[in-house]
Amino acid sequence: MPDDASSPGPELELSLRELRDHLQAFQDDYLEDKSDETVGTYRRSLNSFEKWFVQQNNFRFTEDGVREYKRYLMEDRDLSQVSVSTYLTALRRFCQYLTDIGDLTENPATGVKGNRRPETHSRSVLTESDIEKLEEVVDDATQIDKRDHAIISLMLYAGLSEIEIVRADVEDLEHTLMGPVLRVQGKGREVKDQEAPLDPPVLEAVEAYLDTREDVHPEDPLFVSHGHRSKGKRLQTRSVRSRINGYLKEAGIKRKGVTPHSLTHTAALLWLNDGMPLEEVKERMRHGTLDTTMIYYKKQGLLKRDPEDLEELDV
Repeated sequence: MPDDASSPGPELELSLRELRDHLQAFQDDYLEDKSDETVGTYRRSLNSFEKWFVQQNNFRFTEDGVREYKRYLMEDRDLSQVSVSTYLTALRRFCQYLTDIGDLTENPATGVKGNRRPETHSRSVLTESDIEKLEEVVDDATQIDKRDHAIISLMLYAGLSEIEIVRADVEDLEHTLMGPVLRVQGKGREVKDQEAPLDPPVLEAVEAYLDTREDVHPEDPLFVSHGHRSKGKRLQTRSVRSRINGYLKEAGIKRKGVTPHSLTHTAALLWLNDGMPLEEVKERMRHGTLDTTMIYYKKQGLLKRDPEDLEELDV
């Protein structure tokens, strides 16, 4: 590397090898006192940036470059506002590291703000009309149909998230004195220490899918891929997201703010509309505080709204 290559300048361009070296140094120097969970979050976030970096043509560490990465996270990957903010925070800290060691004169990510955590879930929920259209396009004729139907049922009628679903094993499906439940491991947790109650139609959908599989063992993933190259392997969140986005588009209900996670948001509204006590909804959604559940309580009326009305609402 030439002697003047590390001199501070208005723009910084790195080779993939140089980027990887800097990323490793950043983790070693800046994250050594952080918790394992924090280190894991930074690593996953910066791995995403590295993969995107590889696809770019001469990416430069400028504010415009960082804005382009934000656009990719929002539009191409369709990440939630919270995830976009997390990824940008990691990149901002990395850019600060590059500034501190003198490779950048100033942090180009400082002016690119993450998206605010939504205080409501206005646009991101499905209406009753949306749900009807979604159910019309979800078939149960084939094994994959039955699998997808079970996944959508778990999200829409049991409030499970994508990560909880893909982490689930067959043995996590239990019949307790209080009824059937699925033991779940949520985001940021180390063990499956929570239970999601399953109403009869949801349990039936899951069992109908399991009945299509041969030689199922308790330790097997609850949901697996049925593609030729990955047959039998645990389904990944990316695959779940892709499948559900496909159904949302086929149903004609894919609009700004509506993502696969919208199904999980909608579960709370459905329960509240059915008269379920607020405290029970909190437990089912595994919310940390009642304040979070109150966000949904205030938005029950969205279920009855015309989907086009939600386009005009603030998130």
